Amino acid sequence: MSYSDDRGYIIPAFNTGDVDYVECARTLAKSLRYYHSDVKICLLTSEEVEDSLFDYVRVVDDLGGYLNDYQVYEHSPFHETVKLEADMILTAPFEQWWTLFRHYDVYVSTGCKDFHNDTATSRRYRKIIDANQLPDVYNAVTYWRVSSLAKNFFTTVKHLMNNWSSVQNSLVFAKDEPVNTDLAYAVAVAFMGEEQFTGWYGPKITHMKPSINGLTAEDWSKQLVWEILNGQVRLNGFTQHGLLHYHIKELARDFGECYE
Repeated sequence: MSYSDDRGYIIPAFNTGDVDYVECARTLAKSLRYYHSDVKICLLTSEEVEDSLFDYVRVVDDLGGYLNDYQVYEHSPFHETVKLEADMILTAPFEQWWTLFRHYDVYVSTGCKDFHNDTATSRRYRKIIDANQLPDVYNAVTYWRVSSLAKNFFTTVKHLMNNWSSVQNSLVFAKDEPVNTDLAYAVAVAFMGEEQFTGWYGPKITHMKPSINGLTAEDWSKQLVWEILNGQVRLNGFTQHGLLHYHIKELARDFGECYE
């Protein structure tokens, strides 16, 4: 499957005082290009960036934190887009998933895996989603084609994020919970009809938060041994498959060097 300007990936990356998300996006782009050399990649950011890793750089206002996420629809240069969170790397070919995505106008991944490649069972980070019986969506992988459903979805997400104080009042255990993209997506998907957006057989990210993996260290790289060789990623000897959400942003530079 070849890439053209009609389809590609967009990576939102807005630097903060603590995190260089653009560096994370560079590392993700390197891993994408390792497996798919002709992939088209758009960086969505708030600063000018010149880097041949990106075919497009869209500079927009920094709205602050998660509020930047709904800008991806308006600013994607592609007819078909997959949005990826910046702090991930691709550990195996991904293009086969486009066949699945094209059965939907909008597709949002659900569930996640641990580093053993097993479906995660820990619900520590999903208490509000579970308590409100919301879809277990992960915005880290989101596909859409230009369509009325996609426009309505991102308009709904924008409305939810900008009016979160009102949304909180209708959710259990969310009184003190600040807005985040997964929650906003989950509410939007539930409101608009989950069957339009999800499928149990789609790609699942490997999420490296400690409770998902039965770890005690907040920084998993202090407890597990990682290696990247010829694009293959192993954690404590377990070969990874798909997208690894490494979570500890400081690893981006070290990971990126493994693709050079």
